[in-house]
Amino acid sequence: MAAWRRTGERPAVAVWTVEQLAEFLAFVRDDRLFALWWLIALRGLRRAEVAGLRWIDLDTDRRELTIARQLVHTDHGLSPCPPKSASSQRGIALDLDTLRLLHRHERAQRGEEGNDWSPTDPMFTRENGGAVDPDYLTHRFHKLALASGLPPVRLHDLRHGAATLSLAAGADLRVVQGMLGHASIVLTADTYTSVPPQLYHDSARATAQLVLQAARKTTRKVNKRARSYVTHMCLTVTHDQTTRLQNRGKPQVGVVGRPGLEPGTYGLKAPPPTGPPIRKAKN
Repeated sequence: MAAWRRTGERPAVAVWTVEQLAEFLAFVRDDRLFALWWLIALRGLRRAEVAGLRWIDLDTDRRELTIARQLVHTDHGLSPCPPKSASSQRGIALDLDTLRLLHRHERAQRGEEGNDWSPTDPMFTRENGGAVDPDYLTHRFHKLALASGLPPVRLHDLRHGAATLSLAAGADLRVVQGMLGHASIVLTADTYTSVPPQLYHDSARATAQLVLQAARKTTRKVNKRARSYVTHMCLTVTHDQTTRLQNRGKPQVGVVGRPGLEPGTYGLKAPPPTGPPIRKAKN
């Protein structure tokens, strides 16, 4: 968005910041399709996929949405078709907040349709109860984005933003690939090589923290060993001093400098003789 403001040129992947997305979601909170905008913005569904969702595609126990079909324009009008590719047939993991939001949307829809409601009905509908047209979603989003006063992005850019948010949250590239339904991780990597500067800062901070944590652990180990060594030396010195004090005034015996040298050579005195004196023999 910063580059767009400076140059007026649209980048390949134009996404709102987290703060801008939060501002948009707050702006459309009372829109009847609020849960739809939320799903695209956070889980990266294509517009045709979200238009094709039915309530039977929601597994509450597993907290998962199954992408089993999409709504597209054909010669016979708007028709359900298989997803774009085999990899597009996927499960979308849901957090508890998103699950609660969908349940609230379901209760509102049941209140509108009464006894006519069915779990095979579209999850998102127009005021007349009919399925939403993907082209209508594009038109509706464009109007809401302009009214919000935020930098202009396309509906498809919400899908890009979901991938960028996942990467910013630390998701692995393969997890993002599965969420988006890309057939190849190369496509995912090529599309999202241009990431917001915040991701680079987060990466730098995470790398520094990794090294600093290791350094702190190493310092603690070194300090512990140093304290142990100092304690050992202090105990040794204390023991030696105590021994010298205990031996003070006592004669030093049995200490010889080198083998073959008499006692006293190194200032040590031989012990006094014991027993009766030896008398010299008379000649």
